[in-house]
Amino acid sequence: MTPARVGVFGLLGSGNLGNDGSLEAVLGYLRARHPDAVVDALCGGPEVVTARYGIPATRLHWYRGEYRTASRAGAIAAKGLGKLVDVVRTAAWVRRHDVVIVPGMGVLEATLPLRPWGFPYSLFLLCASGRLLGTRVALVGVGAAPIGDRPTRALVRLSARLAAYRSYRDAQSRDALREMGVDTAHDEVYPDLAFALPVPEASAPPDGPPGPVCVGVMDFHGGNDDRARAEEIHRRYLDGTTRFVRALVEDGRTVRLLTGDACDAPVVAAILDAVDSPLVTAAETASLADLMEETAAADTVVATRYHNLICALKAGTPTLALSYAAKSDALMARMGLGAYCHPAREVDADRLLEQFRELEKHAAQLRRTLRERNQVAARQLQDQFDELTAALFPAADHAPMETP
Repeated sequence: MTPARVGVFGLLGSGNLGNDGSLEAVLGYLRARHPDAVVDALCGGPEVVTARYGIPATRLHWYRGEYRTASRAGAIAAKGLGKLVDVVRTAAWVRRHDVVIVPGMGVLEATLPLRPWGFPYSLFLLCASGRLLGTRVALVGVGAAPIGDRPTRALVRLSARLAAYRSYRDAQSRDALREMGVDTAHDEVYPDLAFALPVPEASAPPDGPPGPVCVGVMDFHGGNDDRARAEEIHRRYLDGTTRFVRALVEDGRTVRLLTGDACDAPVVAAILDAVDSPLVTAAETASLADLMEETAAADTVVATRYHNLICALKAGTPTLALSYAAKSDALMARMGLGAYCHPAREVDADRLLEQFRELEKHAAQLRRTLRERNQVAARQLQDQFDELTAALFPAADHAPMETP
């Protein structure tokens, strides 16, 4: 039989560790279940994807300045031309494949600032090309949320309708698509794909003084509908998080700052400058595996980015979420820590410190809960991969994957 030609698509290799973690999970599935598949990517950072994962990759956009603000006439014209060229480029890439997988990510949401002619337009080109050219496009374990902007909502709805397969990382995502007019009756919900990644062994917390605290920060400015208040939201978030870190240091706690995207570096720098203590250091992480190692070594984690939370929860470390979207609340509830959420838009350092102390008080019980919930998530993701094989590779051997 001719090996299946599989493409992976998304903002991969662009600095977001969560997106790359989802790609890593899907590549692990393909290598285990479909080792003969010929895999390549259409993505945001092709050089990074090829170097890190060993697969050929093509740049997502013809115009290299796609995500820079265009103010001059020449840049505006080049960006507009790029949109037309990408129609042909995307269709030509899709045509070379039997299957295209969009691995996880919040591709059907606008919980962070997003323009319709950016990634939503690219996703629409992918799904429309797949439908026209007979290539099966699968949105696997993706996130979705209600979208207020009408053009963005229209592109997301059309993309979802045109996809051959859809599954979601939480029930809220499926509900959001249904409310946008997409028939989700046959769509399933599974844990986030990152729960399929291997995790380092977490050592038991030592007796004696409290151990390190990981604080995952984010360059947070609110969502797509918060543009008018973006700077105010950011200042409040940064001030509250900085005050919380300072309070930990005053208690003699060691603090390790984590990020999940290259754009988070200025937030780390601002906190280090404001607190100015040898007890506060910044971790250098290049993957979700690095993040999991950091969180596994911590006593507790307080984090904002969604995949920072996943890494901590999968590592079995008691975690408090600085929640900026319903997906964070849903994740914490799924893992049995729904009571430990704090709004990222209104960080109250005093209240956050109270919640943190409550979290530490129940740490032993929460570790047991996380161990049980992680076992359930691992089994559910094997079901996800079995279903994906049946839907996308009908001629393949459907023997189930072994749970690691």
